[in-house]
Amino acid sequence: MKSRLPSFSKILCVQKNNDQFSISIRMILPIYIFGQPVLRKVAEDITPDYPQLKDLIGDMWETLAESEGIGLAAPQIGKPIRLVVIDLDVLSDDLPEYKGFKQVFINAHIVEYDESNTDVSEEGCLSIPAIHEKVTRPTRIHVEWDDENFEHHDEWVEGYLARVMQHEFDHLDGKMFVDRISPLRKQLIKSKLRALTQGRFRCGYKTKVARK
Repeated sequence: MKSRLPSFSKILCVQKNNDQFSISIRMILPIYIFGQPVLRKVAEDITPDYPQLKDLIGDMWETLAESEGIGLAAPQIGKPIRLVVIDLDVLSDDLPEYKGFKQVFINAHIVEYDESNTDVSEEGCLSIPAIHEKVTRPTRIHVEWDDENFEHHDEWVEGYLARVMQHEFDHLDGKMFVDRISPLRKQLIKSKLRALTQGRFRCGYKTKVARK
């Protein structure tokens, strides 16, 4: 997938509201890479008065677009809070049911997994560049979250969105997709994971490694 934005570290946004224009600066933030301690912390719920929350969400959207991902959790940019952005619109050519789907999830929690049906699919992660592994997950989950306006949602979700939610919400509990693969597969990629902690990798977006 090609980048949808130029590689600027700052983006000037101009918005019109009630015939008045407002200007804001959007930052493209570095993605924290496997080995960063924040990726193993259990993230905390937040309240509507969390400092500069609107700006943070905007920065996460820009960072997600620049990295050509479909989901980004706050711990991946160094913030141990329960905040996730998901953009499935970029997949709408193949998954038309997600046309226009761009959503913010605040204080997100998985309440229940429907273990009656599972699916195996390959996953990758912005925090684990160049590594992809097959992961088994339930196809249906019960989730609770608040939207950008802190309106509460309580729903059963299924299909590809359920998988993406599980992947991203794992980050909020200090987990990553490599924790959900077999011990044998994890042993086989051990050297690659070690290389990530040492900064010995290449990718097309800004990163922050544990030992730099």
